[in-house]
Amino acid sequence: MSLAPTTEHDELRSSLRRFVDDHLGLAHSRAATDGAAFDRTTWRRLADDLGVIGLAVPDRFGGSGAGWQELAIVFDETGRTVVPEPLFATLGLALPVLLASDDESVGTYLQGIASGTTIAALAWTEPGRGWDPRPVVTTGRGDGDGWRIDGEKHLVLGGDVADLLLVTVSTDDGPSVVAVDADAPGVGRRPRRTLDGTRRAADITFTDAQATPIGTTGTGDTIIAEAFDVAAVLLANEMVGGAQACLDMSVAYGHQRRQFGRPIGSFQAVKHRCAEAFVAIEGARAAARYGAWAADHNPAELPVVSTVAKFAAGEAYFRAAADAIQIHGGIGFTWEHDAHLYFKRAKTSLMYFGESEHQLAHLADLLAI
Repeated sequence: MSLAPTTEHDELRSSLRRFVDDHLGLAHSRAATDGAAFDRTTWRRLADDLGVIGLAVPDRFGGSGAGWQELAIVFDETGRTVVPEPLFATLGLALPVLLASDDESVGTYLQGIASGTTIAALAWTEPGRGWDPRPVVTTGRGDGDGWRIDGEKHLVLGGDVADLLLVTVSTDDGPSVVAVDADAPGVGRRPRRTLDGTRRAADITFTDAQATPIGTTGTGDTIIAEAFDVAAVLLANEMVGGAQACLDMSVAYGHQRRQFGRPIGSFQAVKHRCAEAFVAIEGARAAARYGAWAADHNPAELPVVSTVAKFAAGEAYFRAAADAIQIHGGIGFTWEHDAHLYFKRAKTSLMYFGESEHQLAHLADLLAI
């Protein structure tokens, strides 16, 4: 086993970084927080010009057939500039669910994702139930050859622009996952403004909406658990990219800003913050990269390593983002400074799937300690 990047990994990172710097910089992210409408042009370019949207989609469904390690590089790089496109919604949540279902009939959905024509979202959070996918109140029932669902989902990432909704439902056979056309009759969507304006979200209602089962009915818990382990690893890699950007920003400002005739980076209070952030980020990077490797090569240990990666990356990102604001002083506290884009993304990412205390408790359960 080696976590060292291959030549192909380096080429992927290099080409993606150029594209992100040219088209998805912080100005693009800030525009999203100011209410700019979602433009599918960039999404299609990510699919057509770079092929990153279909990177982890099996080649028989029009993708590149690469692994989670390659997709982790995409999240690391797009995390550097808090890219507002619904990458985590489609590739971090919906795609792992489709692949975890082990259902060949989802090929049409995968082809749409790989081509860039389908944006997908996973709807699992319900009012007043936090991030726990159980129990599910939204109901599904057989209706001839199809299904009908009723219920309400909150904070659906990418839900306001998604074409395809994957919805957790309760059925007579047990928890299940169904696919719903986001524009179908009976589907109501209300965009939701959240702390992190670069993460699009919506509240969605289903009223006798037509649906198609994903995988075997009654296996929803298994599908979601497997998908969430992958999602946590991809999110961890995104957080590492954001944390590194915060540290780079802090170090650069420490060289630029002068007080008492010397750069503020020469003062111990600043040096110690940067050094401690560096140590935390490197630990998180190792955990996140190992998690991506395990997702591809040793899924049996993924539940444990994904939890470790999510915890380490969440703590490192939040610390680096908070330190960036402190190091930038008065200017860092203004809404106009980019440090706030990272701080908001860090805080919301820390909360996904449960905050640090939840991750530690979950790890203890997994290790039976």
